[in-house]
Amino acid sequence: MATKEQQDIDLFVSMESLRAALAEVGIVIPSLGIDSASPALRLVELGRVRSDVAARLAQAIQRGGRE
Repeated sequence: MATKEQQDIDLFVSMESLRAALAEVGIVIPSLGIDSASPALRLVELGRVRSDVAARLAQAIQRGGRE
């Protein structure tokens, strides 16, 4: 069951915020979406990415999103 804090966060807004943040550093995850199989868990599905995308994502996180 989702906690009260988790329930207060709009699932679609969270997903789109992540999509926008990734786009700002030039990363696109085509499979990013809402996991409709487990609505009570309120999961954002990241899916699979190529190894070069994973490496760029790791670099962006390590830089704190700064270019």
